[in-house]
Amino acid sequence: MRKPIVAVVGRPNVGKSTFFNKICGKRISIVDDSPGVTRDRIYADAEWVGHNFTLVDTGGLDDRSEDVFQKDIKKQAMIAINEADVIVFLVDGRVGVTRNDEEVAAILQKSNAPVVLVVNKLDNFDVEKTYEFYSLGLGDPYPLSVMQSKGIGDVLDAIVKKFPQMIENEDDNVTKIAIVGRPNVGKSSLVNRLIGSERVVVSNVEGTTRDSVLVPFKFNKQDYALVDTAGLRRQRSVEKVSVEGYSVLRTMSAIDEADVVAIVVDGSQNALSEQDVRVAGYVHEAGKPSVIVVNKWDIKSKSKVEYEAMLKEALAFMNYFEVIFVSALTGASTGQIMERVEKVYQNSSKRITTGLLNDLLHDAILNFEPPAHNGKRAKIRYITQASTNPPTFVLFVNEPKLINFSYKRYLENRFRERIDFSGTPIEFVIKGKGEE
Repeated sequence: MRKPIVAVVGRPNVGKSTFFNKICGKRISIVDDSPGVTRDRIYADAEWVGHNFTLVDTGGLDDRSEDVFQKDIKKQAMIAINEADVIVFLVDGRVGVTRNDEEVAAILQKSNAPVVLVVNKLDNFDVEKTYEFYSLGLGDPYPLSVMQSKGIGDVLDAIVKKFPQMIENEDDNVTKIAIVGRPNVGKSSLVNRLIGSERVVVSNVEGTTRDSVLVPFKFNKQDYALVDTAGLRRQRSVEKVSVEGYSVLRTMSAIDEADVVAIVVDGSQNALSEQDVRVAGYVHEAGKPSVIVVNKWDIKSKSKVEYEAMLKEALAFMNYFEVIFVSALTGASTGQIMERVEKVYQNSSKRITTGLLNDLLHDAILNFEPPAHNGKRAKIRYITQASTNPPTFVLFVNEPKLINFSYKRYLENRFRERIDFSGTPIEFVIKGKGEE
C-alpha cells in the first residue's frame, strides 16, 4: 500500500522546517530565522506508532511578500496541498492570528483533505494562547513547542487519526507494475504496446496523462495491472498548478504500491538526466525489483555496450539492474518487457534454504574475514532469510558494529555470484547476541 502524504503548510517563519526535521529525526530542511528559506517541497519518510507516512515540507505562504520567488513558493505549496491526505497548518502562538493566517486558512477550507491546526512557539505551553485560533474555522488548535519537543506526540496522534483507510488490493494474485520515469520518455506509449490497445492518451506534449491509470491484463495466465504514473492522483485544482509539479509525489506513491517497477528512460539521449537517476533511487530505496526500459531505441544515441557502461556509472548504487532496449513507436522488443518483469519479480520472491545460506556465508568468510577493531574481530555466527520482496537476510554477529557497509557490500556481491538476484535489491540486517 502507498504511504499517506502529510503536507506541512503555513506562512513564513512559523517553524515548519524545524517541525519537519524533528518528526523525521534528522536535519533535512534548511532552518533559518529568515522567512522564505524553504522555497520548494522537501520529502521524507516518517513513522509514528506503527504508521508510516511521507512528510512534505513547503515554503511559507505570503501573498504580500516582496520575495521574487513567492509565486513559485505558492505553486509548490498548492501542489503539496492538493496531493496531501492530511494537512498540518502551523501558526505562531507568540504572534497570534494574522491576516496571512486567515488567507491560508481560506485556502485550506476549500481542500478536501483534513487539517490539523498546530499552534507553535508556545514555549511556556500556555494553552489559553491557542483559543483565538478557533477563529480560523479549522477545528481544535493543538499547542506545540517544537524547540522544547512539547506537544509533538499529541500532534502526531491527531495526524494519524485522520489517515484515510488504505484499501488492500482486492485480489492478492494481481501483480502491480508501476511504469515510472520523467515526462515524455514514452510511458503511456509503452502501456499501450503492452496491453495491445489505445487505453492511455498519448501525446508528445509533456505531462499529458492527468490521472492515475490502472490497466488490468493477463500474461502467461497470470493477472497483472499496469500503472501509468505520468499523471496525477487527484484532478482537483489541476488548472491552478503545473502538471509537472505533481510527478514526484505521484511517482513515490506508485512505487510504494507496486510489486515491480519499470523505469523508463530515453534512449535517444546521450546520458541519463538527474531526474532519471532520482527516480531509480526511489525504486532502489523502496526495495522494489525493477527493469530499466530504454525506450526510443529506434533513434538511439549509443551502442548497447556504450549505453550499458553509462548506466553502470550513473546507477552505481543499483549495480544489479536489469536492462532492455525497446521502441514503443515500432514495437521492437516490447514483447520481451513482461518476460523481464516476471524474471525480476521471481528473483525478488526467492527464498533460500538456511543450509545454502550458511554454505555461502562460510565460503565468503574463508575468502575475506569480517572486520576487526582494537583487537576484536566480528564473528558471524549464523544467517537466515527473514523475508522476501526484497530478499532480506539476518546475520547474527558477536560485535554488530564491526560489520560495516563495505563488508555488507562484499557479502552482497558474493551472494549475487552464486544466486541470480538480478533486477532486485537484497538487504542484510545485522543483529547482536540476544536480539531476535
